[in-house]
Amino acid sequence: MENELRLRIILENPTVGVDFGLQKGSGNKYETVQKQLSIGKNLFFEFNARVKLADNKSPVFLGSFVQGTPIDRFVYIDIGTYAGQKYSKWGRRLKIPLSGITPDMIQQSFSNPNLVIETSVSGTGKDGGPNCGTVKPFSGWKLKVS
Repeated sequence: MENELRLRIILENPTVGVDFGLQKGSGNKYETVQKQLSIGKNLFFEFNARVKLADNKSPVFLGSFVQGTPIDRFVYIDIGTYAGQKYSKWGRRLKIPLSGITPDMIQQSFSNPNLVIETSVSGTGKDGGPNCGTVKPFSGWKLKVS
């Protein structure tokens, strides 16, 4: 079975003056969408991903926003020059794992169009610049009423 799933990423208090955006596509053939300039307030990114559910197996996420191998899927947030911001001193990506989204969460989301699967991650790293690399610690995904 394959259906579309609605996902939302909340980037908490990202570094001021830096562009952040959702990566669509991969390799050298990608574009940054939903680009937003941070003023220090939370940024929101919402998108759809297709998901395959098979009996007794982990969900497999698909689509233009999904990166990685079938068992290690993730989404990128492009930052600074990676998001097309000329003259930024930052050129980073933030890797947000899709692990932890359970078949039960997916089924509930499919049965109720008012639900979105959401995560919140820090937008600022330990160095004071934009958070980058794989999100750590990662608090996971939750079902929320949209």
